[in-house]
Amino acid sequence: MQAPFDFQKLFELSPNPYMLLDRELRYVTANAAYLRVTASRLEDLVGRPIFEAFPHDPDDPANASARMLRESFLRVLTERTLDTLALIPYRVPRQTESGVVVEERYWSATHTPLLDGRGEVAFILQHTMDVTELQQLKRAVRDAEAPPDGGARTQLMGGVLARAQAVQEANRVLDDERRHLRRLFEQAPGFMCSLRGPEHVFELANRSYLQLVGHRELLGRTVREALPEVAGQGFFELLDRVFTTGEPFVGHNMRVQLQREPGGPLVEAFLDFVYQPVIEADGRVSGIFVQGHDMTAQKRAEDELARHRDHLEELVRERTRALEESEAERRQTEAALLQAQKMEAVGKLTGGVAHDFNNLLQVVSGNLQLLQRDAVGDSRAQRRLETALGAVERGARLASQLLAFARRQPLAPTALNLGRLVRDMDDLLRRALGEDVEVETVIAGGLWNTSVDRNQLENVILNLAINARDAMEGRGRLTIEAGNAMLDDHYAMLHPEVTAGQYVLLAISDTGSGMTPEVMERAFEPFFTTKPEGRGTGLGLSMVYGFVKQSGGHVKIYSELGHGTSIKIYLPRTFQAAAQPVESGPGQVEGGTETILVVEDDAAVRATVVEVLTELGYRVLKAHDGQSALAVIQSGLPVDLLFTDVVMPGPVRSPELARLAKAHLPDLEVLFTSGYTENAIVHGGRLDPGVSLLSKPYRREDLARKIRSLLRGREQRLAAKPFRAPAPAETPPKGALRILLVEDDADIRESASELMADLGHTVRAVESAEAAGEALAKEPFDLLFTDVTLPGKSGVVLAREAARCYPSLRIIIASGDSRAVSAEDGQMLERVVLLPKPYDLNQMERALEQAAMDVGSAARTRPA
Repeated sequence: MQAPFDFQKLFELSPNPYMLLDRELRYVTANAAYLRVTASRLEDLVGRPIFEAFPHDPDDPANASARMLRESFLRVLTERTLDTLALIPYRVPRQTESGVVVEERYWSATHTPLLDGRGEVAFILQHTMDVTELQQLKRAVRDAEAPPDGGARTQLMGGVLARAQAVQEANRVLDDERRHLRRLFEQAPGFMCSLRGPEHVFELANRSYLQLVGHRELLGRTVREALPEVAGQGFFELLDRVFTTGEPFVGHNMRVQLQREPGGPLVEAFLDFVYQPVIEADGRVSGIFVQGHDMTAQKRAEDELARHRDHLEELVRERTRALEESEAERRQTEAALLQAQKMEAVGKLTGGVAHDFNNLLQVVSGNLQLLQRDAVGDSRAQRRLETALGAVERGARLASQLLAFARRQPLAPTALNLGRLVRDMDDLLRRALGEDVEVETVIAGGLWNTSVDRNQLENVILNLAINARDAMEGRGRLTIEAGNAMLDDHYAMLHPEVTAGQYVLLAISDTGSGMTPEVMERAFEPFFTTKPEGRGTGLGLSMVYGFVKQSGGHVKIYSELGHGTSIKIYLPRTFQAAAQPVESGPGQVEGGTETILVVEDDAAVRATVVEVLTELGYRVLKAHDGQSALAVIQSGLPVDLLFTDVVMPGPVRSPELARLAKAHLPDLEVLFTSGYTENAIVHGGRLDPGVSLLSKPYRREDLARKIRSLLRGREQRLAAKPFRAPAPAETPPKGALRILLVEDDADIRESASELMADLGHTVRAVESAEAAGEALAKEPFDLLFTDVTLPGKSGVVLAREAARCYPSLRIIIASGDSRAVSAEDGQMLERVVLLPKPYDLNQMERALEQAAMDVGSAARTRPA
């Protein structure tokens, strides 16, 4: 920041001699007065030691005067304080009329330390005064002829010296006061300046004033010259009036525009200031003193505060209106929250009821199956047993609906296009609803995809359509709409269970009788129905509610008595591509006679693929999961190509199956198929680089062409290497399993033990996890078959401990809850088969086969 005046110029123009030394006592600079009294030039001094430039006595470097001066400098350097030499004789050059002569003169010197940032002496400033004339005056008085008495002479000398000292002290006081006033002027928080004469010439301006006007040259210039942009704003006229009238002017929040940078824009400022006339003793005005404060920031803050206050008042008015309007919404939100909490509590209850109901059904089912085997040949008993088993199946479906409401049913969500699904269901819906119900579908353009369980969603649409038909008494119009929807933060605030975001909307509307508010409040409760007795279980809408919630969506009922009902389902949007429908292309495709192993858990898909490949001439083997496929590979049967789905159930995932199969059959070709894109992350790991993938859905000719290409490549590889007969494969041993059954229900325990014994296995049954732990420690077992709910330790905890302690032990968990094999952290249990309750003999047999697939080749170990 530029100083309000030039200190270098002040240093140069000072009438007192000043010079500056560094720590080595070398000259740094000196002012003109010093050079004048020493008859020296600055360029001859800078950089030279002072005792080399002015030795006092070259023949005696250690003379008294030089020693006195050096000691003063040393005191300054060591003590870092000011040091004064009241009187020191010293020889220096002096300019006379006859030229430069060296003569001894008397000096009074002050040495001031200048400290650096560390507090050390960086420079020494010398202020010196030539007191030779004063010293000569003292000598002249002493040598003059004395008056009659010597006391008069002493009095004369003392008077002269006293006057000299008084003058010197007065000058020092004045100098201190001037410096103090100068500091106050410079450091004043407000801007100040002094203007001289009628032209208002700048004499002084402090730092704040220079900051205000932009650090320009002011001193010695008139205000009109220094501040030309202020012309026309009325300030020059105010100065003229104050100078002319001698009356001060006080301004508040005066607006002024200043150009603070050369060529820059005008900047607006607001000032509080006083123009105070400077009045001399004779009454005339000699100048104007200006003092004030820059109020720009405060003015803008006040304006901004006023704007905020106005805006706040408007917001308060709007908020008051909003609160008045939202009171009904608040009550509605509270009611919705209470309803959601009630539904959550009912869901937990029904989930537990379904679990216990499955246990009861398991008892009935197991005993009925045992009786069915005993009643072979008795047709009457067989019919009764089949009727009873049919009732068990209906009870199982009822339990499944309860689990759906409790959001504990197993789902297989996939990316699908809702509009395409609705169109595919058109014929089914028309057959189910009858000719008197008009079905209208409205599918929005650019419909987003959603990720849900396709089969469950079809059941939801069918259930809602049948409910609508019943509400319309078989005659009316059913409208099915599919579109994109955005549920915003406001909607989510009114419905606490909703997450704001993008959704796909499915709306099913009818022209039926509608619902009363009381019915709407209970519509999703399980077993609540308005239909006549025997025409409904009251689980249709509760199943819809549970499925939508489990899928991460939202369902809402809109109904008006006498005008119909609309049920809107919001399913979360997915950015995955929906599977495209399979297109059958014309033309012949090429087949072959090689052996292909098809691994597909979907029976319909598996049957279709087997049929297509058989038609193409291939020999086809099939497996429903990775474990059974690996057993086929290890059995020694010749397999040329493995065709497997990417996402497979069971402990052996597709990438692991492919790796093990290639290790057993190095020349085996592997073709993966998936509904995801090639760079998708699949369950069980990522596809290895270089593998072949056929994306679902695929056409018949695409499948044939891909398989033929891979098999041709295999033929070329086999032709390029010598023939080697394959080593005979070892067939894993087969036989009965040693099973540890853990079930606390005595009836289920007895029936399950008998079923397993009928299948040829050895069974030991216990009623608790603790008893099972003791049995495992004493005897070797091939398989642990456990229920989830046990007294004391749960079956899941038992299964985890057994899997950790007995690596070769296979495990089956019997439960109606799909989350039975999930830990609290969401991780799945390894090497575990889930057998849903209630189960029959065939389901148990398949579960035992799946769990025991690799038991035959695994060592039966004692506890680890």
